[in-house]
Amino acid sequence: MTIRAAAVPALAARTAEVGGSPVREILALTARPEVISFAGGLPAPELFDAAGIRAAYDAVLRESPRQVLQYSTTEGDPSLRAAVAARLSTRGLPTDPEDLLITGGSQQGLSLLASALLEPGDTVLVEDPTYLAALQCFGLAGARIVPVPSDADGVLPDALDALVATEQPKLLYLVPNFQNPTGRTLPLARRRAVAQVAARRGLWIVEDDPYGELRFSGEPVQWVAGCAGAEDRTVLLSSFSKVMAPGLRLGWLRGPAALRRACEIAKQAADLHTSTVDQAAAARYLADSDLDAHLATVRNAYRERRDALLAGLADALPAGSCWNRPDGGMFVWAHLPSGHDATALLQQAIAHNVAYVPGAPFFAGQPDPTTLRLSFATHTPVEIADGLTRLAKALR
Repeated sequence: MTIRAAAVPALAARTAEVGGSPVREILALTARPEVISFAGGLPAPELFDAAGIRAAYDAVLRESPRQVLQYSTTEGDPSLRAAVAARLSTRGLPTDPEDLLITGGSQQGLSLLASALLEPGDTVLVEDPTYLAALQCFGLAGARIVPVPSDADGVLPDALDALVATEQPKLLYLVPNFQNPTGRTLPLARRRAVAQVAARRGLWIVEDDPYGELRFSGEPVQWVAGCAGAEDRTVLLSSFSKVMAPGLRLGWLRGPAALRRACEIAKQAADLHTSTVDQAAAARYLADSDLDAHLATVRNAYRERRDALLAGLADALPAGSCWNRPDGGMFVWAHLPSGHDATALLQQAIAHNVAYVPGAPFFAGQPDPTTLRLSFATHTPVEIADGLTRLAKALR
């Protein structure tokens, strides 16, 4: 007897509503070696300390294979937590190892926070524009995402205060240092004002800081987590992806005990724990190698690459374009003249073997079609100059 198979149940509606990442799709289109891509938010692979990282893996596998190849605790390797806590404390944010949860990159930290904090329909406030994968994460959680009016320096505190009063959000998501996609940094006065809004109105702050150690000029700005009023309601996320290597998929979450415990439970349900051997190798690398010296090399290279990009933009972009000059990070944010559409122009750029990321997908509110993000991290100054020559031909 032939059985007629019934259709399988439908996928969750939110997966279709959120959709895939346009940035990841652009990266797939530009993977050809002849393409000079300003699209990816990737660190420069030739700057990875591959020898130091390999030595760290060799050491932990030689000395304690039974431990580093075994299951581990959810909160993370004690040595790695201690090393991260020491770095944070040295940089001005007193932290104990017990304040930290090791995650599979800071992206997992975002997902854990969404699980621990958000019910479907809860409101989340974001900068406009903001990190695209954060929009995906909050969208998959069923959150209602509301953009906070922002300018070249980031969120406007008065506008934030008004939105919190009317929208009653659960959290505010910020990338305060060399933001992805704009490269901007939130000034100290605004950080303090944001902290006061959170304290007065009752609001969680998620402070995502993967780029903070990639500063080329100027003085570091105090974390929001260290500002008066925000200490008990800020979760700080960061990652080893931009300072060590993204393939390790190692990040961390620093937050108040009750929320951190909720994130641990969410992590147990997600993956039990982050890779034991990768954590052990990272801790050994931090013990045996000089990460600060390595970062100085990375910063010097990125500064030269940023300068090369900025030097050529006037000739590459249409007359009337404008752009910023970030003090660190990996990105320059540009505006084409009114009437230009960076998304529509991308196909012309790809035809000339050069690429960028249109800015429109990064907006939670009304997108600005004239915007584009240019990453300077993965190409040498000579390659950047070549890419800008191609871009000029494409856009003209």
